[in-house]
Amino acid sequence: MKKVLTIAGSDCSGGAGIQADIKTITVQKMYAMSAITALTAQNTTGVYGIMEVSPEFVAQQLDCIFTDIRPDAVKIGMVSSSAIINAIADKLLEYMAENIVVDPVMVSTSGSWLLSDDAMEALVTRLLPLGRVITPNIPEAEALCGYKIESTDDMLRAAMTISKFVSGAILIKGGHLAERASDLLYSDGKARWFHEEKVDNPNTHGTGCTLSAAIACNLAEGFTVDKSIENAKAFITGALKAGLDLGKGSGPLDHTYAL
Repeated sequence: MKKVLTIAGSDCSGGAGIQADIKTITVQKMYAMSAITALTAQNTTGVYGIMEVSPEFVAQQLDCIFTDIRPDAVKIGMVSSSAIINAIADKLLEYMAENIVVDPVMVSTSGSWLLSDDAMEALVTRLLPLGRVITPNIPEAEALCGYKIESTDDMLRAAMTISKFVSGAILIKGGHLAERASDLLYSDGKARWFHEEKVDNPNTHGTGCTLSAAIACNLAEGFTVDKSIENAKAFITGALKAGLDLGKGSGPLDHTYAL
């Protein structure tokens, strides 16, 4: 059985973060492990509180995981401080972790900012360079490249800018663009577009977490980056089309739609 580790924050309402990742990994028939970076008090309407785990305890969790059940892939989600980012980067380098997918979580689906100011530099210099794939959405890509993204041309320009400090593949998720859900994969100077129908479903809580976890699962299985993204996007599309409707805000996906 393949083993996949998620390093992220906990979502008590179950739609995003660690909980979404574990559901995603499990339905791919893989063994899920987690290192929790923060506890959040949140639901489909917003994030109401964040309690960070100490960097030392994050490192201790990673020691316990890597020295016993080594993961075949690692997904990194919410990391809210530079000290936690540095602790994670140090341990991933120490254990020569493979198939790392970094979802640079900065803003929640409900619009809450999740990354402290001091963490941005550490994210860019320590964590993103470790990723085999990084998966920013439009607002996150804007924060990384420094300018507004309003078209597919802007997405390509942003990917080229980000590639100057990221050696791995860059997947810019275009769901925030009005016309259609076009995602851009930029790797080794080459661009590939994934043009998908935009699913008419306002319940998108945890889509970014779920996608990055699904990509990590596919990398663990041995698929190429391109195929891993294809498979992960198909999973997301199915989970959105299932039409689960829970909560008073932007609700969660149906991770179990294919069971």
